[in-house]
Amino acid sequence: MEKIIIDEDQFMRTISRISHEIIEKHADLDELIIVGIKRRGSEIAELIKRKIYDLTQQQLPSFDLDITFYRDDLEYAEPSQIPVYKGSSDYINIQNKTVILVDDVLFTGRTIRAALDALVDFGRASKVELVILVDRGHRELPIRADYVGKNVPTSRNEKVQVRTMKFDRCYNVALLSQ
Repeated sequence: MEKIIIDEDQFMRTISRISHEIIEKHADLDELIIVGIKRRGSEIAELIKRKIYDLTQQQLPSFDLDITFYRDDLEYAEPSQIPVYKGSSDYINIQNKTVILVDDVLFTGRTIRAALDALVDFGRASKVELVILVDRGHRELPIRADYVGKNVPTSRNEKVQVRTMKFDRCYNVALLSQ
């Protein structure tokens, strides 16, 4: 069973709100770098980057981060489900910059832990702030987002599916029950 919990209008309003919050929190946007966690986190990061540009006329540096080699669950994956490393989009030195790390869903926190490990290869950021479109709870690690689109309490047997134009030809978020 599927329930749309964020439709396209809400999705875009959420991107706009998060973009405004980032601008309000940072007087100097020159020190920011936006990093999207592949796959859907990258597309959400690009939407935020574009919205910040629309609002400020300032182009922020960004790149897509592939965390495949940093995951702690590869040994448990089925052979048909083992992810393929596709690499990061660019190399940008994040030394002494504030990184705005973007992902679609925050669940156990393990993806974010892997992303933090991967970021070290790009330098030592002065600060990392986390943007999450949907926080569904059930944390296994002490990780929380700085910017949250929507908190959605879920059970462990439910799934949150963020859909983006590049991968799904639409923008919405569905809650799937088994």
